[in-house]
Amino acid sequence: MYPAEIVKPMKEELTTIGFEELMSSESVEAALSKPGTALVVVNSVCGCAAANARPAVRISLAHDKTPDHLFTVFAGVDRDATDTARAKMMPFPPSSPSLALFKDGELVHMIERHHIEGRTAQLIADNLTEAFNEFCS
Repeated sequence: MYPAEIVKPMKEELTTIGFEELMSSESVEAALSKPGTALVVVNSVCGCAAANARPAVRISLAHDKTPDHLFTVFAGVDRDATDTARAKMMPFPPSSPSLALFKDGELVHMIERHHIEGRTAQLIADNLTEAFNEFCS
């Protein structure tokens, strides 16, 4: 577990732009049972989350098509919520950070850590917006 004062600004990077923080298994289940599209960010303290994943998400949300719902769990902090979210991302192995797009509760697009590391935020955002074009209205 990471100290709250360390993760607070990392969480706020997403919650201040409209992400709902999911902190329990039940909240993940309820969130992903909502109709429509949902982007779930598995947030992390690592450098690739700070330099690539979170900036990419911010860039992607400036697109004309975006998910109906925005959710985040924090790996290493909200263990039950993260485990439940990752179970919904199967068959992909757990990775953080990661970005998952769901449509009506079904996983339709996944960006794993190895797709985030070493790539620019813009390249990751482009990947997300392509998925938004395909699955979001």
